[in-house]
Amino acid sequence: MSDDTSSTLHERVETEVPSHLDVTDVQYEGPDLVIYTETPREFADDGNILGQLARSLQKRVTIRPAPGTQSSQSEADAKIRQIVPDDAEIQSLEFYPTVGEVLIEAEKPGLVIGRRGRTMREITREVGWNPEVIRTPPMESSTVANVRSFLTQERGERRDFLTDVGEEIHREPEEEVDWVRITTLGCCREVGRASFLLHTPNTKILIDCGDKPGAEGEVPYLHVPEAAPLTSIDAVVLTHAHLDHSALIPLLFKYGYDGPIYTTEPTRDLMGLLTLDYLSVASKEGRTPPYESTQVREAIKRTIPISYGDVTDIAPDIKLTMHNAGHILGSAVSHFHIGNGFYNVVFSGDVHYEPTRLFNGAVNDFPRAEAMVMESTYGRRNDYQTDSEESEANVHEIIRETHEEGGITVIPAFAVGRSQELMLVLEEAMAEGKIPTMPVYLDGMIREATAIHTAYPEYLRDGLRERILHEDENPFLAEQFAQVDGGGEMREEIAGGEPCVILSTSGMVTGGPIMSWLELLGPDSENTLLFVGYQAEGTLGRRIQSGRVEVSLGGRRGPDRLTLDCRIESVSGFSGHADREGLEKFAGEMNPRPETILCVHGDDRATDQLSSALYQKYDVRTHQPRNLETFRFP
Repeated sequence: MSDDTSSTLHERVETEVPSHLDVTDVQYEGPDLVIYTETPREFADDGNILGQLARSLQKRVTIRPAPGTQSSQSEADAKIRQIVPDDAEIQSLEFYPTVGEVLIEAEKPGLVIGRRGRTMREITREVGWNPEVIRTPPMESSTVANVRSFLTQERGERRDFLTDVGEEIHREPEEEVDWVRITTLGCCREVGRASFLLHTPNTKILIDCGDKPGAEGEVPYLHVPEAAPLTSIDAVVLTHAHLDHSALIPLLFKYGYDGPIYTTEPTRDLMGLLTLDYLSVASKEGRTPPYESTQVREAIKRTIPISYGDVTDIAPDIKLTMHNAGHILGSAVSHFHIGNGFYNVVFSGDVHYEPTRLFNGAVNDFPRAEAMVMESTYGRRNDYQTDSEESEANVHEIIRETHEEGGITVIPAFAVGRSQELMLVLEEAMAEGKIPTMPVYLDGMIREATAIHTAYPEYLRDGLRERILHEDENPFLAEQFAQVDGGGEMREEIAGGEPCVILSTSGMVTGGPIMSWLELLGPDSENTLLFVGYQAEGTLGRRIQSGRVEVSLGGRRGPDRLTLDCRIESVSGFSGHADREGLEKFAGEMNPRPETILCVHGDDRATDQLSSALYQKYDVRTHQPRNLETFRFP
């Protein structure tokens, strides 16, 4: 941002602010406009000024005290604890003098915020520090704790990074926006390696950068001229944390990208969890990891979180708004407003249109939407899932029958999303006597992913949110849930013990602890292998689901090849993806309905059949892209 622009911005802010309020400095930090003032207490007195400034300037506005205007840290600590009700249960206060902020961690952050922010304004008025409030997770999460600690340590460097990003976002566009292009770098006529490039005359935005399950080495086409060099990309938008969308985000930093990543806060944390595990699994299986943990940390440090519904400038000519996608925790339908009302593009990411036990259904209501890039995972004409009530009844029956046989039910499950859905189903079924009460063992990252869910209850369905915030009602803390943390010895003990249920990663049987359970439980006919999630082509899960019982464990301890004699079942209805009916409704009931839809994230038949159906049913232009195609709009 030039000095002239900075001076003009300062003058404009001063004209908007009442004369008795001081404006010491004005600068952009990422998408936010930050106003430094020597009168933070007076700003706090006026509860409406922040909203008025945001509306007038059409920016996200933050007020920060200028250095030297705050009470001492010891005085502020005592005063804050006096102001905030004891029922809030403050756990810690951390002060950051360089930005004039105090981070308040509390069991009940709503009591720290107060009605319409009244308590937070009182804190600023009394001590001059700008309060930021975070919730103490109901379940201890090492991921959440580590991310918070890391970002705290990097606060100074991160502030410099945000200042640089702010200058890039708010620079004057070099050219008028008279076209938009989308280039497909992966995920077309296939499931996996999701990656798309959104271009304007001024800007390149990369949406997602994932791997392809069961197909090592098949990565997005990042080397093509549209994307290369990676330093030419202005920003990355991540729709959600599943590895087929996020696994190779850190790889970008290995090859020169150093810009921002925009996503929701829980997606940031889950990305860290899943990508670090991705490296661990690769190492254990003797594969060379594509990047190192340092690049995961770089990705986290450069993430700028966005809450659902917040309109955010991410480039001089692009605004981004994220909405609930109903797929997994923090998953987002991403709406891009391009130019000054020139064009609007929606990327669905992965969506679930109907509400589930975990989430409200996907949002499909926008001010404008001329084009959409839409997932098609279950896009084939016969891809209809059973309704949730029937699906749950089928799972109950299979578990009951296995229990009666003295066997163990093992369910391959994604650590994020399906595992938590199943935990809710099993907890309720045991409480209501629909299945016998028995241990439910969680293997892999499932418990840690569940703890992250409880750290962000505002992203969950309303009724579940309330249960989580009351410890004695938190379904994820039910006593039958037990973590498998004893390695091979504990697994052997469980396999030789009483009937139980095991939820284990990986969900597509491509590695991880599920391979041990196949070896331990697969040869015995009284046990059951139950699939409840999507099994992509090329994965061992798809081969077993299709009837193959002779399987290879990939050189693991024990026999390389194994014959499965266990019962093998599949129950639909638990997927985080909308089925064919849900996809049609998502597009057909979208307001406004887009003029053009690109059907991606599905195999050849799924994308073809969904594309044809949407064209015939809704009279919209549809395409079934291949990888490395470019579409120009309008």
